[in-house]
Amino acid sequence: MSDYILEMNHITKEFSGVKALDDVNLKVKKGEIHGLCGENGAGKSTLMNVLSGVYPYGTYSGDVVYKGNVCKFADLKHSEAQGIVIIHQELALSPLLSVAENVFLGNEQTKTKGVIDWTETRRKAAEILARVGLENEDVNVPVNTLGVGKQQLIEIAKAMGKKVDLLILDEPTAALNDEESKKLLDIMIDLKENHGVTCIIISHKLNELEYVCDSLTIIRDGQTIETLTKGVDEFTEDRVIKGMVGREMNNRYPVREGVTVGDVIFEVKDWNVYHPDDPNRKMINDVNIQVRAGEVVGLAGLMGAGRTEFAMSVFGKSYGQKISGHVLINGKEVELNSVKDAIDNKLAYVSEDRKTYGLVLIDDIKHNMTMAALRNFFSKKGVVDANEEIVSAEEYKKRINVKANSIEQTVGSLSGGNQQKVVLAKWMLTQPDVLILDEPTRGIDVGAKYEIYCVINDLAKAGKAVIVISSEMQEIIGTCDRVYVINDGEIAGELNKDEVSQEKIMQHIMAHNRRGEVNG
Repeated sequence: MSDYILEMNHITKEFSGVKALDDVNLKVKKGEIHGLCGENGAGKSTLMNVLSGVYPYGTYSGDVVYKGNVCKFADLKHSEAQGIVIIHQELALSPLLSVAENVFLGNEQTKTKGVIDWTETRRKAAEILARVGLENEDVNVPVNTLGVGKQQLIEIAKAMGKKVDLLILDEPTAALNDEESKKLLDIMIDLKENHGVTCIIISHKLNELEYVCDSLTIIRDGQTIETLTKGVDEFTEDRVIKGMVGREMNNRYPVREGVTVGDVIFEVKDWNVYHPDDPNRKMINDVNIQVRAGEVVGLAGLMGAGRTEFAMSVFGKSYGQKISGHVLINGKEVELNSVKDAIDNKLAYVSEDRKTYGLVLIDDIKHNMTMAALRNFFSKKGVVDANEEIVSAEEYKKRINVKANSIEQTVGSLSGGNQQKVVLAKWMLTQPDVLILDEPTRGIDVGAKYEIYCVINDLAKAGKAVIVISSEMQEIIGTCDRVYVINDGEIAGELNKDEVSQEKIMQHIMAHNRRGEVNG
């Protein structure tokens, strides 16, 4: 019997004549955690979709050998019946159904004549949830009342309910904080060691791959570059990056040169916001910030600190109620009661959730790039100038290096990094003076991150005021000139470029927590 549970040999997959996978080979040993990494658009998700039957046999060339047999999967159900379960980056949970119902969605526990046995469903759901660290979870609550971290674990529980042998996780920690990510990775190790489950994980968080993987395959431009084995090969972030991008990346943050920091052009004073569903729950308390022309200012803090709530409430009151305070742009107080007001006053906000708030996935690149600027820059008396749209979309596609066949390509077919670039272009086309970038590099690879950091530098050079919100402390340190630390909806401290460090940020958060306890 072979050591390998899976062998993918000479896999080639084309879309409209373009090779997404070109003679790719992958071998995964039974009982290991195998990492799959590469830049956005390298072909990682495509390869896993071939394996799981999302792209059925006959739509690709090459062989998928699973447990010693050549497989010809027609669809997901076919591969799941063989013990292969894929958890996609976009969670496939039904938000209004209960936890128990979601655990057995499509795999219902039935009695005679197909009637669902609800007692058995709840009992088994609780049993499986305990295996993924959710032993105290109420199986009767709707899934949408839980955080993203718990929802990700419920997806794994759902897979466990299907008697999984090979579990594929596509970007499982992209939307999780460090604590939730560590918990999920430890559960993967437990599944391997105590339940004999083999895992394949796709991730851009190289430190996590280094922590959890036994071996790692790097894919670049649709081709297999190499496989590294822990304990045999060099297994460091720098080594993996070299394989991914084809060169050494000694500096992950481009140097910002030729920038002159000018006068204050964006100021928020005495800002207060209450929760949209609870008028007595204060989310933002008396926040004051200012940003100068050519300056990149970071908002640092832990998950749930209130950074996104603050940004959205400022951006045309997109979040919250009973909002009070003052916003000044270029020294003049402005009333931002809607997104239209924000755009008209040269304020832009790139949301952390590009697929829900940033893009129309079924529309093309051109329309997605121009939609926010349509009224002010691409139309006269309500008539859209289509030629102007095309010229500007082509210019920005080149300028920020969006990898696509044309500006007519559907945005939903792009990789995550290229989707993020389209969202950036959309707001840059509104010609703002102030840009708020909320988690601008979430779920994208180091190469695409570098390109987005270059865009941030160009914006600063052009005299824009840029605010960066990021959960990655190193990103805040590497990109920002000054940092406001936010905790529990308040400013916990302010740090200059030469003071900023992970330790200092955490010190401000802990000190603020202590002050809160004393005042409480």
